[in-house]
Amino acid sequence: MATKFSKETYLYWYELMQLIRQFELMAEEKYKMDGKIRGFFHAYIGQEAIAAGCMTATKPDDTFITGYRDHGLALSKGVSANACMAELYGKATGAAKGKGGSMHFFGVDMKFYGGHGIVGAQIGTGAGLAFAEKYKGTDNVSLTFFGDGAARQGMLHEVFNLAMLWKLPVIFICENNNYAMGTSVERTSNVVDIYKLADAYEMPGDSIDGMSPESVHEGVARAVKRAREGGGPTLIEIKTYRYKGHSISDPQKYRTKEEVEEYKQRDPIQMVLDTILKQKFASQQEIDAINKRISDIVTESVKFAEESPWPNDDEVLKDVYIDKNYPFIVD
Repeated sequence: MATKFSKETYLYWYELMQLIRQFELMAEEKYKMDGKIRGFFHAYIGQEAIAAGCMTATKPDDTFITGYRDHGLALSKGVSANACMAELYGKATGAAKGKGGSMHFFGVDMKFYGGHGIVGAQIGTGAGLAFAEKYKGTDNVSLTFFGDGAARQGMLHEVFNLAMLWKLPVIFICENNNYAMGTSVERTSNVVDIYKLADAYEMPGDSIDGMSPESVHEGVARAVKRAREGGGPTLIEIKTYRYKGHSISDPQKYRTKEEVEEYKQRDPIQMVLDTILKQKFASQQEIDAINKRISDIVTESVKFAEESPWPNDDEVLKDVYIDKNYPFIVD
């Protein structure tokens, strides 16, 4: 039976999701076992299908911005594994020169605008990126990601109002992994179907399966098409699940092992691999070659990070502002 998507698309999804998964597993090891990574650490494991589907539904000039669970989206937009791992290590060669750590990956050249530690703050910035694209007359869109916890922030409602008023080309994507830290959606809101928040602003809303890159691609592609054609924003609730805790120190006492295992039965990487093998898009030998390539990239990223220099002390106040014509800038 033929699939809706090409062989090339499935192989791209598999390789990207494997890169994210293996990078996160290696980083977790370096944090827990070796103590080489410190501070906060929020893994994207389990949510890889969102990054994969969003990438094939957009073009390189479309902007991505997210909260602090940002490693997967940074890698998907082309921030190198070397730069990402070095940032986790706090090294000068990192994606934010070692100043941001896990929560503040950036890749402006790749149209990846973070990585933001303040819950929900990126929602306003994402709409601002969309405003800039509309002002410049491009057909680029802004994909603005946030979690189910951030959906409770007042910022969201202010931004939704203006985004609809100005018909901004922004796709608001709620990565609903069921828990804001350790608090379930049901304990924080009477509206448990987050996409329905769009109704108050007469904004199109959609709910899609975040464990399937196919579903993510189709849902995001619809919204992107509408935005490019001047139809304004869309709120998409992508229902997903994180296999790890909220952060690396989370004991996860708020959910059962059975619940986690239930979601793992629908692991997006395994489902894509099953399709690839069933459709004969690649042999097991070719899959093994992809896995080896990913392993080499991740291993090299650790070597790169460990051999990279620490930032100089005189870097601490740099990059606070961009325009050096302002008299109050410290350089």
